[in-house]
Amino acid sequence: MDAETSFELITRVQAGDASAMNALLERYRPRLQRWARSRLGRARDMADTEDIVQDVLVSAFKNLGTFEARGEWALQGYLRRAVRNRILNEVEKLRSRPVRDEVPNDLLSHTPSPLEQAVGAEFMGRYDAALERLPEPDREALVARLELGCSFKEIAFLLEKPSADAARMTVNRALEQLAALLAAP
Repeated sequence: MDAETSFELITRVQAGDASAMNALLERYRPRLQRWARSRLGRARDMADTEDIVQDVLVSAFKNLGTFEARGEWALQGYLRRAVRNRILNEVEKLRSRPVRDEVPNDLLSHTPSPLEQAVGAEFMGRYDAALERLPEPDREALVARLELGCSFKEIAFLLEKPSADAARMTVNRALEQLAALLAAP
């Protein structure tokens, strides 16, 4: 992450700086795409992950002039919620569509079976529920590391930790808490 914070970029965008808008897009698009890819699941056939993220970013940035940034994580959290809502809309569209004709048995499929999809969806539901039970700094540290692929240096910057090692310790402790929550019945 470069030295300019998202908060500073948002302020520049609100002042009309198009280059700041491009910098925000470049910062958030890849991370949101990785995050969304892991959550789109079987609705992926109906909507391309990149399209969903692009639509959310365009909509969000149209209204960035009225966005109230309450910290470095504010925009990221807002965008993640917007992408999650869009994914839920896509899943709902998929459920409301008529069932397609059966595929002939002689065709091989390399996609996960319905059982594999259900187990994956069940785990993601448990993961999301456990994640929500963590304190916000721990939750954000895990999302940044596991879902957005942030380095420990970036996490240290975003969480205002003194070093990458301090961020690593925060992530490790949060992982232990998450594992305990997932293991609980």
